[in-house]
Amino acid sequence: MERAEVGALVRSAADGDAAAWKALVEGLGPLVWSVVRAHRLSDADGHEVYQTVWFRFAQHLGRIREPDKAGSWLASTARNECLKTLKNLNRLMVTDDPALLDRVCQDSTPEQAVLDSEEAAAQSERIRRLWQEFDKLGDRCRRLLRVLMASPPPSYQEVSAALGVAVGSIGPLRQRCLKRLRARLQERGAT
Repeated sequence: MERAEVGALVRSAADGDAAAWKALVEGLGPLVWSVVRAHRLSDADGHEVYQTVWFRFAQHLGRIREPDKAGSWLASTARNECLKTLKNLNRLMVTDDPALLDRVCQDSTPEQAVLDSEEAAAQSERIRRLWQEFDKLGDRCRRLLRVLMASPPPSYQEVSAALGVAVGSIGPLRQRCLKRLRARLQERGAT
């Protein structure tokens, strides 16, 4: 979806045009899903974040200063909502329920818990580095890769229509973008 088209749809939706709203959700929904999926939330949490993002977008629709950059607004909001959800999931739950305490104790030894924690921290660091290098790619690569990460994956015709890229160029462009990302990660020893 071209920026000018997005801007026009945002303005129309802000004026109450239901068809414009529907076009925005259909056109930018895969972008929001790609951000949500990248944070590896459960299906329930992912759907909750997706709905929250669109709710916040509807709340702020008339106040968005740069309507043509609504995709960026949605992606940032999705990322922030995902991080909030992950933060809430990582909070400790205080309980005195013996059944829950017994189950937790039986699941792993203290040594295994430390190893699992270290592995989770290392995985989290790898993911953080990946997204850090991803953010340094050009806008065109970031947009393409985010759309291609959507679930379910869009067809090349849909990608072409959304991003204004020729269908025959999508595969080679994707390959070049991934090659750049891989090179950036290798340069920094993050692979």
